[in-house]
Amino acid sequence: MTMLLGMLVLSGCGSDKSSGNGDKEYVIGVTQIVEHPSLDAAFEGFKKALADNGFKEGENVKFDVQIAQGDPTNSQTIAKNFVGDSVDLIFANSTPSAQHALNATKDIPIVFTSVTDPVGAELVKSFDEPGENITGTTDTHPEAISKTISFITDEMKAKTIGIIYNSGEQNAVVQAAEINKLAKEKGVKIVEVSVSTSADVKQAAESLTGRVDAIYIPKDNTVVSALESVIGVANEKDIPLFVGELDSLKKGAIAASGFSYEDLGYETGLMAVKILKGEKKPSELPVQAPQNFELMFNQAAAEEQGVEVQDSWSELGKFLEDK
Repeated sequence: MTMLLGMLVLSGCGSDKSSGNGDKEYVIGVTQIVEHPSLDAAFEGFKKALADNGFKEGENVKFDVQIAQGDPTNSQTIAKNFVGDSVDLIFANSTPSAQHALNATKDIPIVFTSVTDPVGAELVKSFDEPGENITGTTDTHPEAISKTISFITDEMKAKTIGIIYNSGEQNAVVQAAEINKLAKEKGVKIVEVSVSTSADVKQAAESLTGRVDAIYIPKDNTVVSALESVIGVANEKDIPLFVGELDSLKKGAIAASGFSYEDLGYETGLMAVKILKGEKKPSELPVQAPQNFELMFNQAAAEEQGVEVQDSWSELGKFLEDK
């Protein structure tokens, strides 16, 4: 059965599907755990990189986009369907999407992005040693969490920080552990609230009222997809809100250490181009980390949450309007 599946996949990748201009039409399966600005931006960057290198949607590329709506079972089914359809490449946008894609196939090339800990998630052996059919980009910068936690403790003088995350998301668990480690070093307390679905997020945020000096939302797909409910609580109760990526910052948080997910998606797309052109195998492309990284502030959000913006912040990072 395994041999037969491999033959089917190879047949699909070498099929004679063609576009109207006579070129081979590549079918790329796009699997994404939920819709939210960062993941959506990563996909836009991915498409742009392909288009800039001769792989244009509607001409010689078809994107089969499937959103799992936060449901792991849906994500598993999506991956299996892509294998059954013999797509030429899978773009896995998020940790669970990449895990389910790799579980479904060891033959079809997979490129991932928006993955916090690809080694811990058992997607690759190491950054320099990706899997036989999988590689991609990580959305982790070694200083990202530490810069934000330092700002919350040193500038905001917070003694208690609340975090909300899905304990079922491996990427979120890794970040929670790092936050706790850094908080211990700073002598501050972390109050954790775990959620299972986006529907739980508002109640989780409300449960932190009166218990914390600030809220920090890590890069968690479940929570970020319902971030508006956290912002609503933060604004109503004047609780300073901090997030793990810039797209969420723009929606209504005070500060974030991050980078452009569109740029990250673009880098992932360049990797896919090399694979589709036959120039490289996934195993020959090391996992890449974000290149451009900075601490940024949202002055409007700070004022909404009752925080006075300090001139000294300009020495630590940039304001959104200055970007």
